Amino acid sequence: MTCLFCGIACGDVPAAIVYEDDELVAFLDTMPIRRGHVQIIPRAHYPYFDDLPGDLAGRMLVLGQRLARAMKQVYGVQRVGFAFTGGDVDHAHAHVVPLHEKTDLTSRRYIAEERLTFTELPALTPDEAAAVVAELKHVLEAGE
Repeated sequence: MTCLFCGIACGDVPAAIVYEDDELVAFLDTMPIRRGHVQIIPRAHYPYFDDLPGDLAGRMLVLGQRLARAMKQVYGVQRVGFAFTGGDVDHAHAHVVPLHEKTDLTSRRYIAEERLTFTELPALTPDEAAAVVAELKHVLEAGE
């Protein structure tokens, strides 16, 4: 077995399962950003989230919403972050994290420096925005 998440999905790798059905498994992250941090994976192997069939990605999002409502109730938070990622394991997955601070989903929980500062990002000019829109629309309209 080469994929950790495939191992979890088939039960060969132990995990703290929060939810499972025929297509999805949700389990606690072993190095959570916050208590209750859950990962949602499809049982079938898809390397990247953009490889997921739309209906399956939609089911992951709906499960994320259900988990978010539960996390709000359990942890008393106003917001819950949901992010499809893929930087660490090549198996499409989504993180659902109760947000106690606005930096919880921006990696602040594991940055070593005590004082973290942010700068305002430069705003897109209308010309830059138009160029980006054109680039993305071109590909979207081509059906790729």
